[in-house]
Amino acid sequence: MEVDLLITAGRMEDPARGLSGPGHVATIADRIAITTIGTEPDQAPTARRQLDFPDGVLLPGLVDMHAHPAVEDSKYGIDPDEHFLPRGSTTVMSQGDAGARNWPRYRERLIERARTRVRMAINLSASGESNPGFSLGDPAEADVNACVNAIRDGGDLIWGVAINVAQAVCGDSDPREMLRRAIQVGEATDRPLLVGTRHDEDFPLEELLERLRPGDVVTYCLHGLVDRIARDGRVLDCVWQARERGVLFDTGHGMGSFDFEVAETVVKEGFLPDTISTDQYRRHVGSNPQHDLPLTVSKLLAAGMRAEDAWPRITSRPAELLGLADEVGTLAPGACADLAVLTEGTDEVALRDVSGNERPGRIWSAAAVVRGGELVTPRSR
Repeated sequence: MEVDLLITAGRMEDPARGLSGPGHVATIADRIAITTIGTEPDQAPTARRQLDFPDGVLLPGLVDMHAHPAVEDSKYGIDPDEHFLPRGSTTVMSQGDAGARNWPRYRERLIERARTRVRMAINLSASGESNPGFSLGDPAEADVNACVNAIRDGGDLIWGVAINVAQAVCGDSDPREMLRRAIQVGEATDRPLLVGTRHDEDFPLEELLERLRPGDVVTYCLHGLVDRIARDGRVLDCVWQARERGVLFDTGHGMGSFDFEVAETVVKEGFLPDTISTDQYRRHVGSNPQHDLPLTVSKLLAAGMRAEDAWPRITSRPAELLGLADEVGTLAPGACADLAVLTEGTDEVALRDVSGNERPGRIWSAAAVVRGGELVTPRSR
């Protein structure tokens, strides 16, 4: 058999199938054709093009569960083909960049045109993030019927509902009422919520968690604000109880939601985030080092997470949550040929959380990216 592309790596990781070790992946057209662990190079198939990364880790294309891919109508949006795909993220979910009013344009202008695979957590606000002020400052923006109809129109492209009850989003609107309406949409459409917590004592974390349903996802889960999930070196009981009920937790690093002390606590306590995501948006453009999914993983490794625990949280686990497990997040033959090769920097540097606290670590970055069988030029730092 002659294949289109053959990538060999010193290490391959396919968490979806529990495979790990040196080997190769071969692709034909936009599909993975062959995946082999531990094969000698002379046993590999003949390929029209071959790439070899003896020091790299070959993974399924990375899946960013919370970011801001958008080219218009969003104060946070950035072009996914420019800022996500060349850095290894072949699938990205938008956290509320569009709402019911601008969803049709978002689908036409971004989802249908982007090389990157994009899914949506639709904003409860009908205007999405096009409003320069409080997205939910006017309760009329939280139009349950309009949001339900948009989800029915979007089908599988809309994963769920984005609701952030922070004062910076809700303004003077009642955060409990905003959450109630989001849950109402979720129940009417059988969709989960992607939830940002209050960061204020007027809506305590314990009360908010009690309102969430199995499958709902709490994002920004490693921030160090008043409603952080860990205090005094231990994860809060209400957080453990929420996980036991099926509530999920996502990193959502962003500009204000990664604290090394909280990250180290959850790792020590064995309360690892279900997914690792960037909340990468406009203010990150030109950051140094450039904020992306491999850098977010680098910080969690510096906080004590094992690499073998990080890989599924940027591949198979978010793919499963997005309902894409048979298509992405795996190196199984027949899956879409989305691939990422990551390499670890040789120098130890000071990695910083959002408050400037530092931990020593090495930075991972994309050395090769494949989307649908086609090579993408990786973006250097």
